[in-house]
Amino acid sequence: MDESNPVLTRLWRGSDVESVHRGAVVIVDAEGSIIHAAGDPEQLVYPRSATKSFQALPLLESGAADAFALPPAAIALAIASHSGESIHTAVVGDVLRSLELDEDALRCGPQRPFHTPAGTPEHRIVNNCSGKHAGFLAVARHLGADTATYLDPASTVQQMVFEAVAEICSVDPAALETAVDGCSAPTFRMPLRSLATGIARVANPDALGDERAAACRRMTSAAAEHPALVAGTRHRLCTDLMTVTEGRLFAKIGAEAVYVVGAVGADRGVAVKVDDGADRGYNALLLEVLARVGLLDRSEAERLDSWGSTVRRNWDGLEIGRITFGDDVLPAAAHDA
Repeated sequence: MDESNPVLTRLWRGSDVESVHRGAVVIVDAEGSIIHAAGDPEQLVYPRSATKSFQALPLLESGAADAFALPPAAIALAIASHSGESIHTAVVGDVLRSLELDEDALRCGPQRPFHTPAGTPEHRIVNNCSGKHAGFLAVARHLGADTATYLDPASTVQQMVFEAVAEICSVDPAALETAVDGCSAPTFRMPLRSLATGIARVANPDALGDERAAACRRMTSAAAEHPALVAGTRHRLCTDLMTVTEGRLFAKIGAEAVYVVGAVGADRGVAVKVDDGADRGYNALLLEVLARVGLLDRSEAERLDSWGSTVRRNWDGLEIGRITFGDDVLPAAAHDA
């Protein structure tokens, strides 16, 4: 965390600032050149689930997805942080059956579905990362690797994942640190600019070579076809953003207030990290950034107002404050550039 990062958002209650959220925003093209930055674009962050499309590259490039005839829905689940609804667990279950494995093969911890009360039974297949793990298992099965150790950083699967992440983000492998994610898979520490570069390339893969470009297009196409599988049916920003833009924006949340967006065919990648980990610090900011650089039009922004509104209301619907953005944080509006 860079303590010199600017205030991204201020939350007002009445006429006073109640909370502030510092962090960084960076917009790049697919070569990694910075188009706009606020805060330190080189600060090291753990992108967490924002890297799932990078982690799914071996599933497609190894031939595993084709070997097991995985449909676009399964590809969407492989890059998902899903809500654990029946539409999600059904697809993950189908993948496991095609691998002749059961839920116990998943090494992600058990969770209960989002939007359910405490005490609801927890299952591994409900874990928001179960689709990613099913993808890892497919790679292991296809290559004849040990499925029991597919999360070991030294395993064939995770070595392939590590190489794919380093390559697509243009990070020196010797500098790419790892730790353990919430789902027990390896997670990575990289500059925020590198994260934005990776998502820009997934959305704009023409320069990556035929095999990788095809893999990236399959992922963005699957997400556009099945946005509810990438997140969920109930108030999930990834799903709503991809639905409203019909897949033109490829969006992915990461834990601790990381968010990335790749603009398909528009040569742009956006990455946001709020230093205190509060997601309320980036929703309105992210949509304003996308609108200002011409990646989100007015009608689309209006349809996403539940996420982008800067008006704060209480449970009874009363207006109690507002959200404002920090000085010099937002890019110049496209028509002003």
